[in-house]
Amino acid sequence: MTERDLISVVVPCYNEEEALPAFYRETERALKKTEGTDYEFVFVDDGSRDATGALLRELSQKDSHVRYVIFSRNFGKEAAMYAGLREARGNYCVIMDADLQHPPALLKPMYRAVSREGFDCCGGLRKDRRGDGLLRSFFSRSFYKISRYLTKMDMSDGHGDFRMMNRTMVDAILEMKEYNRYMKGLFSFVGFNTKWIEYEGVERAAGCTKWNFKSLFSYAFEGILSFSTAPLKLAGIMGGLLFFAGMLFLAWNLVESIWVPSAFTRLDLVLFAVLFLSSLQMVFLYILGAYVSKDYLENKKRPIYIVKEKI
Repeated sequence: MTERDLISVVVPCYNEEEALPAFYRETERALKKTEGTDYEFVFVDDGSRDATGALLRELSQKDSHVRYVIFSRNFGKEAAMYAGLREARGNYCVIMDADLQHPPALLKPMYRAVSREGFDCCGGLRKDRRGDGLLRSFFSRSFYKISRYLTKMDMSDGHGDFRMMNRTMVDAILEMKEYNRYMKGLFSFVGFNTKWIEYEGVERAAGCTKWNFKSLFSYAFEGILSFSTAPLKLAGIMGGLLFFAGMLFLAWNLVESIWVPSAFTRLDLVLFAVLFLSSLQMVFLYILGAYVSKDYLENKKRPIYIVKEKI
């Protein structure tokens, strides 16, 4: 009897009590249709405040394919994905959201791509942003364009966390033990041969999104800081341009004062220049501080997450 491949489904959860039952049913049905495989669920409860943990305990008692990890508090989705991959035992691991926006029907073609077609990874490529507002869609697309330019890595719009990886790629991801994690960047950083399968964006199966504009902006900023030093270089470039502009401004006012003696002392123009330069200086101090704070947190070597309970 040939040995069956084990597929580990890693599912980060945060307040997903409404969506979990439907997700479990649909995903289990899709996994059972994937011939020649066995499967396991690795749910990671990222400090939920609802009944998510109780549901996971109930599922694990009913189904031996279900395992779970419960964090002591909310450590974020990046930490939850890392914990799930560490706990996963499968030859192949797939990361899925619990809201059914990642279609379980793609699991079968994903497995075929990584097991038979020679790919190390197969990811879901979201064709549209159905379910997102116009403003959120605009800023998401803008972020991916900027991040690709600054980081020089393939982090295109639609390339999310939904992907199935072979064990070699998973082990490479787990070698990246940094505290400040940005998984989309890590997926791109480790490389490997990836196939993309398009799928239509859908609304959440239940519950509401945990992402607001502030959290999305912070996530985007974290991604750029994690994989690019371009903002620091930008500070130097802007400093040189401002110095050149200041010299031109000084020369122009000195020449103008020959014909209009009062021109050089126009207070409003001077105040504008002072305020503009001061604000720009504070922006770049903030960027520099962000890099220093990330290094500060890395040097503390605190754990990426803390487990309260697991099966």
